[in-house]
Amino acid sequence: MSPDTDTRTERRASADRSPRALNDRLGQFTRGFLRRPGASPSAARMVVALLLAVVLFSVLNPRVFLSPINLQNISVAAPEIGIIALAMMIVMLTGGIDLSLVAIANFSAITISTLHTAVSASDPALAASLAPVIVLAGVVVGMLGGAINGFLVSVVGITPILATLATMQIYNGLAIVWTGGSTLYGAPEVLGAIGQAAVANVPLLFLGFLVIAILVAVLVTRTSLGRMIQLEGANSVAALYSAIPRRKVLLRTYTIAGALAGLAGVVFLARNPTASADYGSSYVLLVIVIAVLGGTNPTGGFATVAGVVLATLTLQVVSSGFTAMRLSSYEYAIAQGVILIAVMIFDAVSASRTRRPRAARGRPPGGNPPASASVPVSEN
Repeated sequence: MSPDTDTRTERRASADRSPRALNDRLGQFTRGFLRRPGASPSAARMVVALLLAVVLFSVLNPRVFLSPINLQNISVAAPEIGIIALAMMIVMLTGGIDLSLVAIANFSAITISTLHTAVSASDPALAASLAPVIVLAGVVVGMLGGAINGFLVSVVGITPILATLATMQIYNGLAIVWTGGSTLYGAPEVLGAIGQAAVANVPLLFLGFLVIAILVAVLVTRTSLGRMIQLEGANSVAALYSAIPRRKVLLRTYTIAGALAGLAGVVFLARNPTASADYGSSYVLLVIVIAVLGGTNPTGGFATVAGVVLATLTLQVVSSGFTAMRLSSYEYAIAQGVILIAVMIFDAVSASRTRRPRAARGRPPGGNPPASASVPVSEN
């Protein structure tokens, strides 16, 4: 090989490694991912946001952010928020909302802790053997809390935001009366073991979160109930004329959301064997932000589970990054709002760009709209 050939090869390789070439390559990859057939725009958008967040905090403070302990903390903290966000997503699919999910999760955790402590005080071995029953009782309490919400919304006809606001107050009040405002200590040992277990350095809690997300995706996209939930949120009038049992659909939707909140209460105890009435008080608005960021239509009818999972990870990465940068929780709250507004602006701009070509395709070369589009069609 001649020296000139070697020189040209080195120049070409240097050009490929230049920042501009890398930027063009990243842009090409992103555009290709967003335009991939079958790809959800909201999920693809959250992939980009997640990568940007990871790169940003890796550059700003790599020693703390990329440490194994920090990465493990992210994957351990994400499940409890993500499961509640999935519950919120299901309810928002119907066009509703559930403000009591965090209160239900705390109520389930308090139920489990109380039952375990009561049985363990007389017979610790019996408490250990009854651990599955005690955990199941906590999840059932969550289902009952969700069923009450569903009854108020579907049968009584109360607006979802008002009904769940009222039940949130009731559940919180009952939890405070039950615990006396203090923190309860004690939980089945099996939960603590699950909370500390890992498979190939991936926490078991995070793997469980992914399994729950897959089950929710199957429910929403592959079952008749999921399709009825989507149709109820997309067009309730059309759903009514399609003979969809609206009351049953709403009742089941809120009950499923309550069951997911109950599972989140189990995760609370798996992370930390304590329960209190005010745990995760900031989660109420956070899970709404996650659901919307993940592509859930606030008026109902559309949502993606993958988008919600990615949005959960993105906000958890941002939270961890802010902690690594020693920024306060108030600044993290500001960042949540900024991210939400940025995504909403991005969606509005994307929607306007999508509508323009369609409108242009419907016009003749002269630029005027077709006659059939401007002149009303007579019924006679």
